Amino acid sequence: MSDPQDPYALFAEWLAEAEKSEPNDPNAMCLATCTPEGRPTARMVLLKGQDERGFVFYTNLESRKGEQLAANPFAALCFHWKSLRRSIRVEGRVEAVTGAEADAYFATRARGSRIGAWASRQSRPLEGRWALEKAVAEYTLKFGVGAIPRPEFWSGFRLLPDRIEFWRDMPFRLHERRVFTPEGAGWREEALYP
Repeated sequence: MSDPQDPYALFAEWLAEAEKSEPNDPNAMCLATCTPEGRPTARMVLLKGQDERGFVFYTNLESRKGEQLAANPFAALCFHWKSLRRSIRVEGRVEAVTGAEADAYFATRARGSRIGAWASRQSRPLEGRWALEKAVAEYTLKFGVGAIPRPEFWSGFRLLPDRIEFWRDMPFRLHERRVFTPEGAGWREEALYP
């Protein structure tokens, strides 16, 4: 069992359990951002790293979410593991990962995914599937069998949490809710009514 005052250890424990029970993408999370006007938007993305610094995901910086995070660097994440009847919500400031971190992760992606990062004009109108397939073919030809560098417009973000809430289903909807907020060099834990 993890230290009750360490939400990162508890998160890692819950994620490890999800990896054993969830059939697809146990690292899937809903990412919520806001437009500069304050309108919330949400979409599913994949967690690609987590440590005591925060939660990392990658995207096209020119996508809708990338532009929203550039204009308003705050976001929220929600993990939901239906088979475990658990969820975790994370809120906080977002910062860019380093170029070295983005390069290292990009190099681990399948070749087709790296070409796809170059070919996709993420979030922009698509004239037809043929346009995407044409771009994939062009970048496949361009890079041949050589190395595929990370595009300048593709990188990652790290959410630095100022609130992490763990939710566990309990009988009669009397659910367990534990909230962690930073306090000094550690964390303050508080129980909430369901």
